Amino acid sequence: MNNKKLWRSVPLALAVAFSNSAMAGISLYDQDGTTFSVDGYFNAFYTYQDSEDKVADTNTKTSRVRMGFLPNYIGFNVGKKVGDLTVGGRSSFWVSINDSNQVSTNANKTDSMIDVRQFYATVDGDFGQVLFGKDFGLYGRSNIFGDELLMGVGFAPATTSNTTFGNITTGYPYANPTAQITYRSPVMSGFQVAVGVLDPNTTGSTAAGDTNSARFETEATYSADYDGVAVKAWIGGAIGDSVTSGVDAKGISYGAKIAAAGFALTASGFDQEGISSVFASNTLTDSAESDGYLVQGSYAFSTNRVVLSYGQTENTAAGSSVTTKDSLTGAALFHNINDNLTLVAEYTVHKTDNGSIDTAATDTVALGAVLSW
Repeated sequence: MNNKKLWRSVPLALAVAFSNSAMAGISLYDQDGTTFSVDGYFNAFYTYQDSEDKVADTNTKTSRVRMGFLPNYIGFNVGKKVGDLTVGGRSSFWVSINDSNQVSTNANKTDSMIDVRQFYATVDGDFGQVLFGKDFGLYGRSNIFGDELLMGVGFAPATTSNTTFGNITTGYPYANPTAQITYRSPVMSGFQVAVGVLDPNTTGSTAAGDTNSARFETEATYSADYDGVAVKAWIGGAIGDSVTSGVDAKGISYGAKIAAAGFALTASGFDQEGISSVFASNTLTDSAESDGYLVQGSYAFSTNRVVLSYGQTENTAAGSSVTTKDSLTGAALFHNINDNLTLVAEYTVHKTDNGSIDTAATDTVALGAVLSW
């Protein structure tokens, strides 16, 4: 896999309710049924890491100032009421504060890493919503939205020049942005269904003339409140294939969250074949299998939220009986200064298992601030 593509594409940019509708943000115009608003997100973390390579018997300590799991971004939203329909759109632009560490192949030029994660139009009516353009995928989407460490750091490879990984590869794959046409039903008694046809991404190089079938993804969600107990559950799926390689890609994602009196418990998982355990929208050139889960508990009190988290992903290469595992154990404290500014303190332990023993372990302490509107 191309490492540069890996680090560029991981930016998640999911501030909890992103893509289905424009975020509130700051309203710049609201007259005669036409609206225009802007929203943004800024963050930086000091991280100290102690990494142990148990095979080579070496130890490395690293200090950095870097972005967390969510990159810095600015987004623009537009909407207009036209008869019985509301037409709108969103464009968002993600940037790296660590771009000076990324040197391109052209004579010491740095890569600004400006990345258009979303650029789509929407049509809303009594029938629901149709979205067309570039947006995050449906498969595994709520697994990531529900991550309690979303505004933190999570798995943090020491040398990345972009965002950290959160629980990507340690609990869920990344629903990376893809060209798509997606339909979402109205919310009916707490239920909503989304189905979409997406551009068939593949990993690695493909032979000339390689043709891939369209990729289909879906997700069904349910939300309700039972006398102060908030419940959310979801299930998603993906199918697709590569005609040349003959790989049938298929996967299922699922999860649930229960919250009451400041406490919340979230559990999610996935099981897939022929789909990358990093990029959920990518079809592999072989029928590798992977599965994983994420379990988290949190408690919110006053202006604080405490999180405990554990997640893991297991991978089995095509034709292999060896299963490797990556896991992340973490704890974090989020303290809200006000509605826009949050301070974060986080500690995580990432481990890699080659199928028989732990081969590497990294302890990470992260202290940072997040500003959003």
